[in-house]
Amino acid sequence: MSQSPLPRPASHFSSGSPGDKTRIVLHVGCGRRNPQKLHPEFRGPEWRELRLDIDPAANPDIVATMTAMDGVGSLSVNAVWSSHSLEHLYPHEVPVALGEFHRVLGPGGFVLITVPDLVSIARYIAEDRLDEPIYVSPAGPIAAMDILFGCRALLKRNRTHMAHRTGFSPKTLESALASAGFGDITVRTDTRFNLWAVGHKRGVEG
Repeated sequence: MSQSPLPRPASHFSSGSPGDKTRIVLHVGCGRRNPQKLHPEFRGPEWRELRLDIDPAANPDIVATMTAMDGVGSLSVNAVWSSHSLEHLYPHEVPVALGEFHRVLGPGGFVLITVPDLVSIARYIAEDRLDEPIYVSPAGPIAAMDILFGCRALLKRNRTHMAHRTGFSPKTLESALASAGFGDITVRTDTRFNLWAVGHKRGVEG
């Protein structure tokens, strides 16, 4: 399908003062400030973006890796938004990052994730069309090779942190979220070779 799975209505959990209904979305791997990088779910006035990135040049609110988000308190945010970040980790780091996402979420909070869908490009690989452009991005033509290992145009410019070190299918992404403690998980694909997943933190506001 062409859109991400929409989460259920967000919890009334608030990380602010009593009576404060402002909700906080932790934007993991935010890059340089750009409101368009936020999923539309988080662009309303009820949401406040908290930006986290490993690169100080991006001027995030918090400089940290997603595997050690010590600057984000436990139970302190209502949602985590991760767009094309998890695939830059090594496989053994993915459970650590998802554990961090789960830790910082308040009860009833949710995570919204998008990553490349390796299943959708499998036929290009099987048909030996690894270098055939599939679509055009702002960085240029994208082939199965770029989806597998990272955009070569960016890597050529020495942006080696953009390399892909792991990958996901719908089954493995759902399994990873479940193993991290998330429930009510939905995983879908879109027409741009992406997976979208929503997972909810169990529990209610006490």
